[in-house]
Amino acid sequence: MRTLVQRVASVANLNEHSINPNSHWVNLKGSWTTNIVVIIALRLVFGTVPWTTPELSWTLTNLSYCLFQYIMFHGIIGTPFEVNQGAYDNLTLWEQMDNGEQYTPTKKFLTVVPIIVFLISTHYSNYDVATFIINFTAVLIVLIAKLPAFHRVRFFGINMGQNEFN
Repeated sequence: MRTLVQRVASVANLNEHSINPNSHWVNLKGSWTTNIVVIIALRLVFGTVPWTTPELSWTLTNLSYCLFQYIMFHGIIGTPFEVNQGAYDNLTLWEQMDNGEQYTPTKKFLTVVPIIVFLISTHYSNYDVATFIINFTAVLIVLIAKLPAFHRVRFFGINMGQNEFN
């Protein structure tokens, strides 16, 4: 029977020194720069649409970046590579990063960036209440998924994997 909240089984026998090719790229210097470039590119694209105001373009940038981050780091499970005999098959990219260790520099960076984009979008929307609620909801969803308390936790059976259901 499925419950509201389920915890994914822990990953057994992960060697700290083994490199997971699915999540190793996130720790490279270029990935941090790429994050900033993606945000700037989103803002420029949304800013060039004729009917958008700066408030709307920053809100769309925040929503797009939060959606991108959620899908990329928390929405997709497994790895396309055959490493560690399926040890990563039921983990999201966020859970695979740094072998599940919390508070690494990369995880801190990827947690702070959505907050900064949220603050910028809130400032440029002149602290409008409706826009604030939209932006805050988007960043809150992304940040809750990154909390250590929700590491390997699944709601409503989403992202459980095939062999996790009983």
